[in-house]
Amino acid sequence: MEAESQMREVKYAADISSIREAQARIKPFVHQTPVLSSESLNALAGRQLFFKCECFQKGGAFKFRGACNAVFSLDDDQAVKGVVTHSSGNHAAALSLAAKLRGIPAYIVIPKNAPKCKVENVIRYGGQVIWSEPTMQSRESTAAKVLQETGAVLLHPYNDMRIISGQGTISLELLEQQVPQLDTIIVPISGGGLISGVALAAKSINPAIRVLAAEPEGANDAAQSKAAGRIITLPETNTVADGLRAFLGDLTWPVVRDLVDGIITVEDKEIIHAMKLCYEILKVAVEPSGAIGLAAVLSDSFKKNSAWKDCSNIGIILSGGNVDLGILWDAYRK
Repeated sequence: MEAESQMREVKYAADISSIREAQARIKPFVHQTPVLSSESLNALAGRQLFFKCECFQKGGAFKFRGACNAVFSLDDDQAVKGVVTHSSGNHAAALSLAAKLRGIPAYIVIPKNAPKCKVENVIRYGGQVIWSEPTMQSRESTAAKVLQETGAVLLHPYNDMRIISGQGTISLELLEQQVPQLDTIIVPISGGGLISGVALAAKSINPAIRVLAAEPEGANDAAQSKAAGRIITLPETNTVADGLRAFLGDLTWPVVRDLVDGIITVEDKEIIHAMKLCYEILKVAVEPSGAIGLAAVLSDSFKKNSAWKDCSNIGIILSGGNVDLGILWDAYRK
């Protein structure tokens, strides 16, 4: 009941009402993604695992939910000049696709070191690529220039109420239509848009449910932030999980601070092993960021933590499947 009273007392960027509105808005466009299970993986984990396959979402990742909700929330006067964002990956492709469906331009600022497969997705969906240097300062200044030149609407990859609400629709599907008996959900964490939406919806449906974050050791700013009680940013990140290198925003941090029950950090070698298990056992292609939830539940830090011994029916968000195969093979050979 603590989570329920917390949500009543604190005003977060999104809530169950905005998430349900998002579900109705995006229903004509998104896939209700399947849930898979495996007795072999259950045996490895010692728990019942249920994999929410957002790698099968349009655009290859959960990001399409938030992008679609944001684009179709715009009124016609706002939308006509298009949308702009800066993103190195799945949000870029998702926004390009959502804009294409609405028939408006999408201006996508992409750092020069972005994964090739994700850049190709942007181009495939009709996004107009504008290159920046691989720093947040360059990304933001380039996006500001595009905004000034086009009059488009900026849609942040995660620190936006419409984005958070769209991502929260995952919980509605998972808990109301697919696996209502879940007692725990494990979610990748980066900027916090996904886990904020998932946590807000999940704890509104079932206040007792645990929401745990999974994070790479080499980009463990969320774990440090939880420990410090304030947003911590890192001078640099170092992880194979290219989708988990962002830092929490002022809209996502309060949700993570209050409603995320714990953060499990894992090493890159554990992430790569989890990817391999997804390929070999689930027969599903996932990118490193998408495999981290399985890596977390198989980790010693989770298995040996007495706080999580009662986590028996666990939902794991396989957040995306846009893997750069060249980098993947190199990682396997290391």
